[in-house]
Amino acid sequence: MTVRTPRIEDHPDLAELRLRYEEAAETPTAQVAEGLTFLSGLYLAISPWVVGFTGNSSLTASNVICGVALAVLALCFATMYGHSHRIAWVAPIISAWVIVSPWLVSGPTPSVRVIVSNVIVGLVGLVCTIAMMSVGRRRVADTAGLRASAQSYRDVPRP
Repeated sequence: MTVRTPRIEDHPDLAELRLRYEEAAETPTAQVAEGLTFLSGLYLAISPWVVGFTGNSSLTASNVICGVALAVLALCFATMYGHSHRIAWVAPIISAWVIVSPWLVSGPTPSVRVIVSNVIVGLVGLVCTIAMMSVGRRRVADTAGLRASAQSYRDVPRP
């Protein structure tokens, strides 16, 4: 007799966890953070032309790649946070890279406009991505705490 093992994707706990992450992503705080992250990613991708430093090709490439990556991650978080929360740690790293990249990327010394633009966009992205990560974790932790207290309530003997 063969026993069919269920797939991990069908496990009820995993489905419940994804549902909780989706509920957390529907809060106004999460939606604002996702929107600002998306806009900062788009601005970062076009910033070489807005600020005017396309002559520094390595920093231009860095900003375009990081901007597109940040915008795509924000779209993933906005549309399917329950599936993409495992890669949420990447977005703050990209934002931190944007802050320090004017000094670390080879090429001519960046102007003050370039540095200010990158630092502001990087800080906005960093704050928003950390907010997105904490909203999901806080909601799941709050719900887990409620479940634990309900479980301990059931274990209390009744007269």
